Amino acid sequence: MPPRRKGPLQLVQREVDGIKTQVDSLVKDVQSQDGSTEEALRRCQELQMATEKTLKALNKLTKADELAPVGNYDQRKQEEERRLQYILERLNTLSLELSPPGPSTAAGGVLKKDSEDDDDDDDEDDDSEESNDDDVDDDEDEKAAAKPPSLSGSRFYTVLSDFKGEQEGDLSVQRGEVLRIIRTTADGWWLAQDSKGNSGVVPKTYLKIGSVVADDDDDEDEDDDVENEEEDSEEEEEQDGEKLTDDREKQSGTSYSNWGTVRKALTEIDATDVLSAMGAIPSGFRPSTLNKLLVEEGVTYRGSHYIQPELSQSQLSFSDLFLDPDTGRVRARQVRTCVCFTLWSCRMIPTPGVGVQVLSKHIRLCAFDGTQVLSNIHTVRATYNSKSPKSWSFSPRMTGILPALLDGDCFLRCNSASPDLGILFELGVTFIRNSTGERGDLSCGWAFLKLTDDAGNPLPNRTYELPVNGGTPYEKDVAVEASVTRGSPAGVLQQMLQARRQPKLIVKLKSANSRTRTQLSLLPDTLLHCLSCVHLLALHRQLLADTLLMDRPTMQNADLICSPILSTFPVLLDQPDLLDALRSAWLDTETNMSRAQKRDFSYLKQEFIKVYMSSVYFLLHSPSLPCHRWADPPTEEQRARVIYATLDALKHTQFTTSQSGGPDVFVDPMHQHLAFDVTELTFDLLCVAR
Repeated sequence: MPPRRKGPLQLVQREVDGIKTQVDSLVKDVQSQDGSTEEALRRCQELQMATEKTLKALNKLTKADELAPVGNYDQRKQEEERRLQYILERLNTLSLELSPPGPSTAAGGVLKKDSEDDDDDDDEDDDSEESNDDDVDDDEDEKAAAKPPSLSGSRFYTVLSDFKGEQEGDLSVQRGEVLRIIRTTADGWWLAQDSKGNSGVVPKTYLKIGSVVADDDDDEDEDDDVENEEEDSEEEEEQDGEKLTDDREKQSGTSYSNWGTVRKALTEIDATDVLSAMGAIPSGFRPSTLNKLLVEEGVTYRGSHYIQPELSQSQLSFSDLFLDPDTGRVRARQVRTCVCFTLWSCRMIPTPGVGVQVLSKHIRLCAFDGTQVLSNIHTVRATYNSKSPKSWSFSPRMTGILPALLDGDCFLRCNSASPDLGILFELGVTFIRNSTGERGDLSCGWAFLKLTDDAGNPLPNRTYELPVNGGTPYEKDVAVEASVTRGSPAGVLQQMLQARRQPKLIVKLKSANSRTRTQLSLLPDTLLHCLSCVHLLALHRQLLADTLLMDRPTMQNADLICSPILSTFPVLLDQPDLLDALRSAWLDTETNMSRAQKRDFSYLKQEFIKVYMSSVYFLLHSPSLPCHRWADPPTEEQRARVIYATLDALKHTQFTTSQSGGPDVFVDPMHQHLAFDVTELTFDLLCVAR
């Protein structure tokens, strides 16, 4: 019987075991002083490169790459990633210990020996040394005594411009200084060591290979930079285009503060660490896990992605969108889990300390099975009183319609068969540091409501008090605050007092009326959103079915479809203030309908299209509407003013012309509109279908 083939993850695990064995052997040799320091440093650098390569390969792996099903795949992958990070930290520390205090002759000799195979480098280095010798007027003996160490190796660079470190770990350098590069990284911040033995990170675009900075010879600088990029491309092939762009931007005078997303992410992590050290945030707080998914994964976890139709396995039809041949409406679909619930309140939630201004307190929620997110991530903003900041509440009473962002009445549809399916609630704050103006998102804790009991039966409809845990959903037994203990006090009174001090989230499971249940059955198999928008989502679903299942010439036709409402409606789920504008406009229209018109479904669809085109579609392409930005009070206030002013103006125009949704509004000189683009007018099935 032939041996079973090993999957990619198992192969990576073996590579990690091999690297760990080599690192342990290297550490043992260094401690016993077995071998030269130069040899140990070379082995350390080789292991660093091998570890980074393995880590990059691990990050690219997905569950679909496996030859056979793997249990707890994500957990095993995270464990290997943690092992590699730990190995890389050990190697970095060991590299700093083995590195000499300055650019010594021995180190230069080793690096020169490594680069003897590169004839072009040797020729350029010889020319550089000859030019240096011509510039010196002392006698030969003094030149021999004062000759600098060999700089032919690619690990020695000259600083092109002064750089002042702004954060802990940065190395401040001056123009003309010679640095020894300990380690290069893909993000462009290289670990370097100066002649005094100080180590830190320096942007690579401030460095030039060689030992002399030529002010009047730009061609040589450019050649050296190109050569530098070619050497980097041999080590990191996938980063060539980005490095070349960064170098050219740096040479053209672009400020180094415009570095890529990696540098930005590191800055945010450093800000969190600084706030923790200052005591500005409790010990159980962490960077928001769900916000990270929303920011880094594009539309993957947004509601705008989940309301799009899902293709079947053959990709020749749809798996969740069908028409009832008798009525011509969307066929209702029942899923394994469909629950309605209400966020009531949170209590005893710690608040950030001094030096931090809270921009938003909110809950991000999604379907979760203990290892992965199974639905879109929905956000509900909390309201609170400054006199009791530790108590959060939802769905405040207010005149007019309740904004969708504040609506705590939600629903979840999910077709997952996982026995551990539940709702993950992540309590979060968006803050800004008063001293630096840095923004960040923190998790104040998380709670989980499993939707079935131990026997697999659905939970009954009642109110649940969920304990709020600290850390991330992948950490266990972490308190929100270090002062909060979860032990069992001796007395009954102490137990009652401690229970009142524990952070809690109150959630109520409830049933929906028959009309709401019917509308929910028309929605996609997986979706989490607020109940107040169900009727709008159901109307959109019907328009989607009409366009894709009835109006297309054939089911295999994938041409662009002229439908502005289908191409732009999903954006509303990512911009809740525009969704509120559509709700308000549609409510005004429904109020003026007769009973017969409300029962005429074709009439409802035509009116919905008219209302949409004359309200939110116009707003989406209005030049006066600022771009949507999360938790930015000035932007939110300006958008609210523009939205309500535009709706009032459009309502007045419709009243005077007695025409709702007419095309005249788009050519009226009183209302400016951005130039039309094909993407806002056409629905591309191949790009949006899941």
